[in-house]
Parts: sequence; C-alpha cells; structure tokens
Amino acid sequence: MKKGMYLLMFSMFIFGAVSAQEKTTENKQNVFDKGGDVAKMLLAEQKFYAMDYAGALAIYKDVLAGKPNDANVIFHIAECQYELKLMKDARENAEKAKGIDPKANAYNSLLLGKIYQIEDMKDEALAEYNAFKENVGSPKKVAESEVERYILQVNTAKEQMANPVDVKVENMGDVINSEFEDKAPMVSADGKTLIFTSQRPGKSSAVNPDDGMYFEDIYISRWDTLKKAWSDAELIPGSLNTEGQDAATSISPDGKQIFLFKNDIEAESRGGDIYVSRLSSSGKWGAPKSMGKPINTTYAELGACISPDGKTLYFVSERQGGLGMADIWMIKRKTRTEWEKPVNLGDAINTGEDEGGLFLAPDGKTLFFTSKGHSSMGGYDIFKTVNEGGKWSTPVNLGYPINTIYNDYCFSLSIDAKTGYFTSNRKGGLGGRDVYMVDLSNYMVLEKDMKKKVDGGPVMAILKGDVFDAGAGAGMEAEVVVYDETGAKVGSTNSSEGSGEYFLTLLAGKTYQVKIDVKGFKPIDEKVDIVAAKEGATTVVKHYLLYKK
Repeated sequence: MKKGMYLLMFSMFIFGAVSAQEKTTENKQNVFDKGGDVAKMLLAEQKFYAMDYAGALAIYKDVLAGKPNDANVIFHIAECQYELKLMKDARENAEKAKGIDPKANAYNSLLLGKIYQIEDMKDEALAEYNAFKENVGSPKKVAESEVERYILQVNTAKEQMANPVDVKVENMGDVINSEFEDKAPMVSADGKTLIFTSQRPGKSSAVNPDDGMYFEDIYISRWDTLKKAWSDAELIPGSLNTEGQDAATSISPDGKQIFLFKNDIEAESRGGDIYVSRLSSSGKWGAPKSMGKPINTTYAELGACISPDGKTLYFVSERQGGLGMADIWMIKRKTRTEWEKPVNLGDAINTGEDEGGLFLAPDGKTLFFTSKGHSSMGGYDIFKTVNEGGKWSTPVNLGYPINTIYNDYCFSLSIDAKTGYFTSNRKGGLGGRDVYMVDLSNYMVLEKDMKKKVDGGPVMAILKGDVFDAGAGAGMEAEVVVYDETGAKVGSTNSSEGSGEYFLTLLAGKTYQVKIDVKGFKPIDEKVDIVAAKEGATTVVKHYLLYKK
C-alpha cells in the first residue's frame, strides 16, 4: 500500500534530476556520459527510489570497492540492506559508517535509530533519533523524516512494556502455524470455527512473482469440545481456494459467510476487491462472488467484516475521500441485495497511515483494527474503539504483550471475551508471521458491563434458529425483533430467504421479548430467557412457525 508513495518519490526524483533547468540537465548528462563514481551514485539513488534495492546495493558496493572508508557510501549500503531486511548487515554497516564519520550523512543516525528500535534497543534508538534531529539542520527535513513519530513509538513501547496487561500470549504451534506466512485468524461467534490465511504450499504450488512466495490459500480449524483443542488446520473445503491469491479477512458471526480479498486480473479493479463466499448445506464453501458496487471500486478494497445482525458492513478501502492510504469505511444494508452509500469512519479512527485488520466484537459495537498511525509501539499495533450513540471513541492500544515493537495485527475475539487470536511477526515463531492465542481471562478487553460474569458465565449470548411458513413447510424471510425487560429494542435481524435462519447476539442473564410480525400471518410475541452457560458460548435456539391468519 506504500507503493504509490514510493512511485511518487521516484517520479519527483526523476523530475528534479532530469527535467529541471536545461543547464542542470546538460551537466547531469555529462556526468553520466563520463561515468565514474558520481554517475554510479546517481544511478544507485534512482534504483533505490524505484524500490530496486538489490540493484542499488550492487552499485553502491562497486563504488565502495574504490573507496572502502567512505562513510557516506557505507551508509547507503546499510540503507539498502535495511530495506532488504538484512538487519544484521545493515546494523554492522550503519555502525561502521558512524565510527568512520558520524556527520558524513545525517540520515545514518535515523537509520541506526530504526534498526535499534526493531532490535528493542529503546534507549539507543532514542539517542540516534535525537542525534539526527540535531544534525540534519532543517525543520522541514525533520518533519519529512517522521522521526517524531518514531520517537513517540519508542516512548509508547517503554510505557506499555513497563505496564503490561494481565494476559498470556501463546504461539498456536504447528497445529495452525507453518514455516511459511500464517496470518489473519478469525473466529466465529460460537468459538467453534477458526479460519486463517497461509502462504504454505496448498491449492497451488505456483509462486507469486510479486514476492517470490507461494500464493495465499484459506485454511480452517475446528474446535474439539471433548479434547478442548483445535484440530489440525486443513484447506477449507469447497470452492474458496483457487490457483491464485485467496485471502480470508473475516468470518461472519453465524459462521455462514466468509469475506475475502481477491485480486482478479479480469476485474475492473486492479488493486483487488472484496468477495463473499457462503456455506452450503453440504458443509462446503461456495465460489466467492464480488460484493460489487458501491462496496468495490476501481481502487483497492482490502477486506471486510459484518455486524452480528448482518445489517452493517465495515471494510477497508483506498478509494478517494479517505484520510490516508487505506481507511476504514462502513456501509448500511438497504435491502437483502442493496447497500446505502459508504461512510468513512472519520479522523477519530483513520489516519494518514494504513488502517485494516477489522473485527467487530459480538457486542456489535466494539471494533478492533490494526494501525501504526495511532499510539503504536512500532510497526502495526492492534487497537479498539467503541461506538456509543453513533460516535466512535478514541482508539485504545490493547497493550503489551499483545502488541510489541514488531507487527501485530488482525485480532479476533471469542464471544465470552476470554480468548483472542491475532497475527505477529515477533521473535520465536515458526517462520514469517504466526498465529497467536491470548488468554484474556484477567483483562477486560470489552467494556466492564460486557465482561462481568452472570452466574459464573460470560455475559454475551447467541440467539439463533429459523422462521418457517407452517403452511408451506419452508423457511421464510421475516424481521425478528428483540426487546429487553424495559421494552427497549435491543436487536433485530432478518431471517434468510429460503432457509429461514436468523442469528443475533445479546446479553445473557436476561429475559427478552421476541416479536415477529409478517403481513398475512399471525404475529409471534414470546418471552425468551437466556441463562449464561458456565463456560464457552451461550447459545439459545428458538424455532418459530408462522401461521396464516
């Protein structure tokens, strides 16, 4: 998602180097004609801004052969190695450049600070960042470098790590993870289905030319209630996976829909679109279908999740009208097949950086997302925000050790709010990014009234079932409305056409009034008691038969 920014920087460089004043152009052309180190350095710089870091590195090494103690050239070598994720070499050369001449290139301090930050050398990183600010000599360059954001990240990391939250983080091991990239774990509301995306050899052994890794596929694991453990992950059954790139971004609370990102070269969008796959009665997932307009555009749409009542979709898009590169948007359902106009969640949530990795908690109002534009510890962190009366709260960092100085993202949560799942590239994994599980028993990750215990059990519950036309003996579409003991409306959803299935999440430990009123049928008006289970998901199943008047 930063590709556009780099291309812009490259185009600016080319414009300044080639298309400025005629005399400057002639002078630079003479430099290239004559060859030598100056020309090589200019060519290497062009390659660097074009993101050809390996090509730039080769040229800088060639220049270094003729001047082995040039601190500026050594810095540029370290810079290329940093972008190529050769951190050991990058640190060695950046420190070498500093030892030869600490003022040869002020940006060497910035680079060293970033390297030290990644290696959790917080004090050393701060010292280098402050040295950069002192030596660069230009407030504009300081602002453009984003060094203040890096300093904030280091200070945030120091604060969070000094005050860790009371959780236990555990790598899910080879039941879920592999030596390849494993990411975006999403759990259904009943806690029985876990899906995630992996770049291990799967549906296809083809390699993605963009990153040299296997194409992504979607995997599934199921909770074994007897063994109290997750089953070995397997390719999800059905038509979800293809020979190309397939990435799951969420599973609906009822476990019947999977939203995924696909980059279909035949589609109008070249950045990728949001698709949805539905679970058939045979237990297999159907071929993904594009969400279409106005959700998908010619810009990149990168993932989505849906509310428990199925009426609101939250999604990530790079479309115009946002605040940064990838923003979070929401859209309301108008009818079963139509949507209203998308709305940006605004500057309380979105920043100039990327936001993504969405998960809406079973309470229907707590949104977890990933960002490095807020109070991040470094890289991407997981945040939460709560919608109260249509207004989103200031995002809160979930804290250490859920978040670290590494990239942590794509958080999902069980309905009892006791267990979370997320992705991280922190040290100690099986390879690349891994899926982690976090015990939240002592951490109120939801609001206090959501996390309190009712008769020893969790406070959230599932109410589900189906609505049938008694005369026709078939499922029917109907609005299911739920009221609490005060008469206030606390939830509503529409049963599915054909199957008649409905799904809602509510607070446990309460008595509700369920009403169904369909024209031409006798209305339903029934009390439902929801008693919290002692452990796991609280599920109440109610079937309703509607008789014609």
